[in-house]
Amino acid sequence: MPQQHLSHGARAVVTGAGSGIGRAFALALAERGGRVVCADLNVAAAEDTVAVIERAGGHGLAVSCDVSDLAAVERLAAEAVDWFGESPNLVINNAGVGAGGKAIGDMLMADWKWVLDVNMWGVIHGCHVFTPLLRELPEAGIINVCSTASFAAAPRMGAYNTSKAAVLALSETLAAENAGSGLRVTALCPTVVKTNIFSAGRIDQALTPFMDRIVSLTGVSAESVAATTLKALDRGRFYVMPQFDARLIWRAKRFLPVTYTRGASLLGRLASEKLKAKPAQ
Repeated sequence: MPQQHLSHGARAVVTGAGSGIGRAFALALAERGGRVVCADLNVAAAEDTVAVIERAGGHGLAVSCDVSDLAAVERLAAEAVDWFGESPNLVINNAGVGAGGKAIGDMLMADWKWVLDVNMWGVIHGCHVFTPLLRELPEAGIINVCSTASFAAAPRMGAYNTSKAAVLALSETLAAENAGSGLRVTALCPTVVKTNIFSAGRIDQALTPFMDRIVSLTGVSAESVAATTLKALDRGRFYVMPQFDARLIWRAKRFLPVTYTRGASLLGRLASEKLKAKPAQ
């Protein structure tokens, strides 16, 4: 069992810190006495997060960063080292975008590229750039935000599912490569969280009211997800599924794979019929 609570007094870098889960992570780490580099493509949003941190007496730095650009992530690492005066000891690869509503073959290739560039390549870049720095420390951590989509394979979410499955595989590989070392890896796999990922993403307009209703009925707060994940990091846990439905899907997919796939297919057909019956306005 790891002895050090990495979530307390951390030198943390959080991508996508301008909103949602990223902001919740940044604020939670600052509350625990950490200094936080808040990176976001929308630097104004990152500055808002830093302002909240500083009003509470904490320390934060806003950095503009497009995680799909390797050079930008390298600059982020350099700015973090310069600001901390040493390497960060916690990196949270959280930045992500949402897309869905169209079946494979119908979704635009431009949307595939957009999702994979941010969700998959963004995390690859983060792990590639920061892992060598973190491995040099006695204790360090990486949290990769994967989503239950990494294994749920919900219909009409092909690009998103693929990107998150890649992040989970990357995280598992990274954990295996560093097992027994001071570098802890945590894979966060939530289901529905009350963030702006659906409203800010490329979701079929006919599906938006349905997704909004799902979020309002079943979504949990980003703050609760961040708190659960940081506690898991401190305990040295790898998989973090903060909601019951995530754990249920995980077990169903593994113990009843054929039944699960048939059920997912049925839900996909029902959603397709719903979309046809209620076209986008």
